[in-house]
Amino acid sequence: MKIAIINGPNLNLLGKREPGIYGNESFEEYYKALQAKYPAVEFSYFQSNVEGELINQLHQVGFEVDGILINAGAYTHTSVAIRDAIAGIKSPVVEIHISNVYARESFRHTSLIAPKCVGGIFGLGMKGYELGLQYFLP
Repeated sequence: MKIAIINGPNLNLLGKREPGIYGNESFEEYYKALQAKYPAVEFSYFQSNVEGELINQLHQVGFEVDGILINAGAYTHTSVAIRDAIAGIKSPVVEIHISNVYARESFRHTSLIAPKCVGGIFGLGMKGYELGLQYFLP
């Protein structure tokens, strides 16, 4: 099974950025642990702060992987282009957010990508990626 994880803006700062919201663990540390726990899954990981690069990555993997876990960060609330990219690919996508976006500022309560995703996980920290993975496992 092939699973792509795509992280958007500012998620390269996990472990450093607002630890009260996002915790102290870097995504690279979490990713290594996830790979070790699920050795039968072939993971790929991509992070960018640039909207167009996220779209290019969706296009690149969206016809070859069994599933995509995407944390589009702030682009979740603003990017029609990422929404359209998700709509245009074959691989199913689960939306992930480390924080509970509904307990934060009101502008975070609207996800433009949610209607094109098969589901979403919010507010469960990094564990959300593993829970999203569970959707794809047999």
